[in-house]
Amino acid sequence: MDLPVMPPVKPMLAKSVARIPPDMHYEAKWDGFRAIVFRDGDEIEIASRTTKSLVRYFPELVRALRERLPERCVLDGEIVIAHGGRLDFDALSERIHPAATRVKTLSERNPASFVAFDLLALADESLLDVSLADRRALLERALCDSTPPVHVAPATTDIEVARRWFDQYEGAGLDGVVAKPLTLRYRQDERQMFKIKHERTADVVVAGYRLHKSGPVVGSLLLGLHDAGGTLQHVGVCAAFTTKRREELIAELAPLRMESAAGHPWAAWAEETARLPGAPSRWSGTKDMSWIPLRPELVCEVAYEHMENGERFRHMARFRRWRPDRTPESCTYAQLDEPVGYDLADVLGPQG
Repeated sequence: MDLPVMPPVKPMLAKSVARIPPDMHYEAKWDGFRAIVFRDGDEIEIASRTTKSLVRYFPELVRALRERLPERCVLDGEIVIAHGGRLDFDALSERIHPAATRVKTLSERNPASFVAFDLLALADESLLDVSLADRRALLERALCDSTPPVHVAPATTDIEVARRWFDQYEGAGLDGVVAKPLTLRYRQDERQMFKIKHERTADVVVAGYRLHKSGPVVGSLLLGLHDAGGTLQHVGVCAAFTTKRREELIAELAPLRMESAAGHPWAAWAEETARLPGAPSRWSGTKDMSWIPLRPELVCEVAYEHMENGERFRHMARFRRWRPDRTPESCTYAQLDEPVGYDLADVLGPQG
């Protein structure tokens, strides 16, 4: 492979802001795997945000990219999987599997798509120092004949359209909106863009915690919600605490600490069907996943962006405050906002 922009490339990043800024280029924020795609003739490389190769996990994309991309190019975009008209991050996560046979089966059952939103090189020219407005025009021309599963991300410079997208696209599983200055050059690993994400709050049960790697202080709180049958389901964690606060939490939670998990709603963590805090996964690797059970009597309010398949927090929740006025039994899925459905095909337009 011999391209004007060669791997490794660390993608340009975005900083969080509360509101959509004016006078910019706007795109939907995709909830998938960020990827830099390199094509030089028959050679294809797909690199993750951390520059690791994803080629072995997405064989169907390698074939599609070889057939649909310009002969020599470097693209920035997102790998996504759609199911039932929505993005399905769980299905995407399953693709990171050590067994090639499993990857092949999943690639046939739930094929992935690539949504391109930036062009870093074309033919023999590096575009890293070209303005975003010009890079976007070149991207649209380069992929004008592309067909699914390769898409060009919808974009606009109309802030009212961006605001409408922010409200509508969540129903298709998208994360929010990204705003980019039109004069922006591509700057690797720098937070030069802006992301505006959905945020909601929920009252949840604190049913355990994990220790922080720095010592005997709280690392993360384990959160639960009751399902329709009254079972407390593990829905995620919150962990962004200062060192001082981590120490304080140990003392605050001590009266609720259980000597063992016997009698705890999550005692059967090893059951295959349980979404529970001790369950091993291919993501955890050698990470210590042990946890301290608490009597599930304490309620706190957390902020979250959205739910994955309506079952758990897609990203880490953020602690807001204790809720001594709420009972654990009142912390149910029924309190959660459900975004209005929106078909992903309508986001991608005629291509999709």
